Amino acid sequence: MKYLLLSYTPAAAWDAATADVPSEEALAAFAAYQEFERELVASGEFVSSEGLGHPVVSTTVRRTEGGVVATDGPFAELKEVLASFAVIDVVSHERAVEIVARIVGALGEPIEIRPIMGEDFGA
Repeated sequence: MKYLLLSYTPAAAWDAATADVPSEEALAAFAAYQEFERELVASGEFVSSEGLGHPVVSTTVRRTEGGVVATDGPFAELKEVLASFAVIDVVSHERAVEIVARIVGALGEPIEIRPIMGEDFGA
């Protein structure tokens, strides 16, 4: 079954002006994650992973009474923002939790696990 892993980071820690200049801590955590990602590739459980751009460069599209509107930037005041995502394909929810526990151990930020509603959803 496929799972979407949503990685969050504190909004206050992600300064738009320095978002593309990672700290030493961030580089070390990312190196640990990359090593673990290689393990998931080798086991056949890795599908994809991508980091996301800073929230200030996002666009929100929503339906309003006046029609569909696209607006710049996030509008909710958040303590944490979505920073990246990964897709894994594993045999069980328990395995997904096991994988995510290791990623959180390396990166230190919370990760939400969401099942992807594909052919095997609910199987």
